[in-house]
Amino acid sequence: MKKFYYFSKSKLKFVEIREFYRKFVFLILFCSLIISFFIFGAYFITKEFLNPDAEVRALEAENRELKFHVKQFVSKYKEFETQLDKLSETNNTLRLSANLDPLSEEERNVGIGGRIFTRTSFSNSQDVGVIINSLSKYIDDIDVKISMEKNNYEEIEHKFEENSKLYDVIPAIKPTDGRYGDKFGMRFHPILKIRRMHHGIDILVNTGTPVYAPGGGVVESVGWKGGGGRTIVINHGFGYKTIFNHLSEYKVKKGQKLQRGDLIALSGKSGKLATGPHLHYEVKHNGISLNPRNFIFDDVKIFEVNPDIVQN
Repeated sequence: MKKFYYFSKSKLKFVEIREFYRKFVFLILFCSLIISFFIFGAYFITKEFLNPDAEVRALEAENRELKFHVKQFVSKYKEFETQLDKLSETNNTLRLSANLDPLSEEERNVGIGGRIFTRTSFSNSQDVGVIINSLSKYIDDIDVKISMEKNNYEEIEHKFEENSKLYDVIPAIKPTDGRYGDKFGMRFHPILKIRRMHHGIDILVNTGTPVYAPGGGVVESVGWKGGGGRTIVINHGFGYKTIFNHLSEYKVKKGQKLQRGDLIALSGKSGKLATGPHLHYEVKHNGISLNPRNFIFDDVKIFEVNPDIVQN
């Protein structure tokens, strides 16, 4: 390896320079660092001197972009809010269709302080700050509104499902084909010779006339019931029951599931309180007797409900 020397005046001779390469590299790096410091310092000083407003203009550009995006967001919010209002109106229409009370304006806006944006113009940074704070409130408000509409839809859906089941079981047809006799209400009993509540209606038919289930349900009881003779009770659910008296023959048994139009019995004149062949038919809701005529659609014929029945 090549050696390097320097002349020492004190020793009056050449002295070898030890670790010359390491010291040389260190010297080069140190000089480069000093030169770079001066170059970058001069660059920033020159830039600030020649273009002192560059940082301000950059901030202004960012502020303009922020305002643009905020305006776009506000515009989207207004459109979204309008769609939610229309959805809420549609929900109220669906509630009416499902036999639910419509929600009032106060109920629809519960937890919501009204429209949060009244303007979209920005004159200074304070205006932008106000809008940004409002955006946070908007997120909370819109979350409340969406949750409320979701619960509203679930309530409507549940009610539609419940109504669908109710429509399948509620007594809705005339259970046998015949003329109407005694009506629902107080009457002078032809056998007991006293004024007495008639809890159902009488349908005048010959013995052996088919009797059909007026709605879906389960046969609750089949058997003799005092003056009513041979009797069938159908539990339709939702608090509804129907009662059939003075039958001559049963066609179902206790616990049997029925659909509207199923044959359940043949009419007759069984029981001590029967003056002749007829069907005594009752409708009860939660134990209270109701007028069966209010549940009979006279324009619907039994053969339309049960296609297996041959039209006379």
